[in-house]
Amino acid sequence: MKTIHVWAVALPLFLALSTQAQDSTVRRQSPLGTLGGVLGKVLQSTSTTATGAALTPTDIATGLKEALRVGIDKGATQASALDGYYKNDLIKILFPPEAQRIESRLRQLGFGKQVDQFVVALNRSAEDAAKKAKPVFFKAITSMTIQDAVSILRGGDDAATQYLRRTTGQQLVAEFAPIIDSTLQKNNATRYYNTLATTYNRLAFGQKPVNANLTEYATGKAVDGLFLLVAQEEKRIRENPVARVTDILKRVFGAR
Repeated sequence: MKTIHVWAVALPLFLALSTQAQDSTVRRQSPLGTLGGVLGKVLQSTSTTATGAALTPTDIATGLKEALRVGIDKGATQASALDGYYKNDLIKILFPPEAQRIESRLRQLGFGKQVDQFVVALNRSAEDAAKKAKPVFFKAITSMTIQDAVSILRGGDDAATQYLRRTTGQQLVAEFAPIIDSTLQKNNATRYYNTLATTYNRLAFGQKPVNANLTEYATGKAVDGLFLLVAQEEKRIRENPVARVTDILKRVFGAR
C-alpha cells in the first residue's frame, strides 16, 4: 500500500519529466545546472525523503522556492558588500566596451590614477544598487505557483535563471538605474568619465569620439553580475549538502 501511495503522488510529475529525462545525457550544463535533472531523479527513484516521507508536488515547489530564496539572499548580500563587485573578478565592472580605447590610451598618457578612480566608482554604484535586489527577487518567488515550478523542472538547463530574469529583470533595471545614476554622480564617476572622455576625444586626432551611456551600461552589468552570484549559490545547494541550510532543502535535495 505504501508503494501504491508513493507512485500515486509521483507518477504525474514522472510522466511530465520523462521526455526531458531521455534527453538529459546530451545537454550542456549551464551555470544553474539542471534542477529538473536533480529533482527528476528524486521522483524516479523512490519519491521519498531520507526519513521515508513521500515527496509531493507541493514539497518540490516549496523546495525550489527555498533554494532560490537562499541563493538570492547570499548572492545579493555578497554583491552589496563593500568590494562585492570591485574585488570579484567574475562580476567586476570595467570600462564600457565602446570606451575601452579611452582606458588604454589615457594610461599611456599618464592618467592611470584617474582611470582607476573611475573604475572604483563604477563598481561602488553597483554595490549600492544591489541592496535593493532582495525584495524584488523575493516577490517573484512568493508569486511562483506549483505550475511555475513544474514548468521549470520540465524546462532547459537554464530554466530557473530564465524564470527569474523574466519575472524580475525589468523591475531590477528600474530599481537599479536611479540608484546607480545617483551613486555615479556622488562618487564622481560621471565627472571622471566625462573628464576622461573629453581628454581622450581632444587627443584622438580625428578618431570617432566616444559617447557611451554610462548609467545604462553600469545598470546592465550590475544586474548580470547579481544573477551570476545567485547562480553560483544555486549550484552549491544542489551539489553540497552543507549548503542546504533549511529542513525543506534537506528533504528535497537530500531525498534518495
